[in-house]
Amino acid sequence: MHDFIERPSRDIVELLAPARILRAGINLSNFLLVTGRTPGGDPVGVSPDMARALATLLDADVRYVCYESPGLVADAAEKDEWDVALIGAEPQRAAVIAFAPAYTEIEASYLVPRNSAIRDIAEIDRPGVRIAVTDRTAYGLWLDRNIASAELVRTKTLDEAAQVFAAQGLEALAGLRPRLISDVDAIPNTRILEGRFMAVQQAVGTPIRKAEAVGFLRKFVRGAIESGFVAGLIEKHAVDGLTVAASGSS
Repeated sequence: MHDFIERPSRDIVELLAPARILRAGINLSNFLLVTGRTPGGDPVGVSPDMARALATLLDADVRYVCYESPGLVADAAEKDEWDVALIGAEPQRAAVIAFAPAYTEIEASYLVPRNSAIRDIAEIDRPGVRIAVTDRTAYGLWLDRNIASAELVRTKTLDEAAQVFAAQGLEALAGLRPRLISDVDAIPNTRILEGRFMAVQQAVGTPIRKAEAVGFLRKFVRGAIESGFVAGLIEKHAVDGLTVAASGSS
């Protein structure tokens, strides 16, 4: 079915898919990568299809292990709940997850009040600026590392971040650009800053204890990109705002 790379060795199959079942950790909160559910409850979208393609190469069935946020996916890395996970690759997560290079990228930017004096992303990180951000997202982790002077107002969900930004009159709302496009329509008198402060690198990872499999996962991702498989999934699911990562990027 997916012949863009050769099948892995028996050792890799046993490592990633014991009993010929690949448990794939899926972040349900990423609306670009999970775009729906089947009648039986399985996730539908780019990341579930990537997991299914990987399972096919392993000659295994796929079992989706779903979580409501990427932080919960990362928390489960040391609990033997999944064999691979499809989430944003961030340094904090790399302590417990071994990542292959990214297969897609998603731009992150800011929503600000229309009359805000802030005109450029470089002007965000200064005293007096309060940024609403969904906690433990990949872009939220990036802000944790890089924001020095502004204040991060953390929330549990994307909807809560938008609500807090509007209700409390904060200076900025951080988010993925496709989500901000819907937020700017829902929150009156707002605008999105041009450019990006980072791009979330959506990747395939495996628990550190299975890091021996990363070499194969790298080949899988590279083949999926170079063969056009990833681009085909984005087109299949009609996802606007998701782009194919450069082959071999990390």
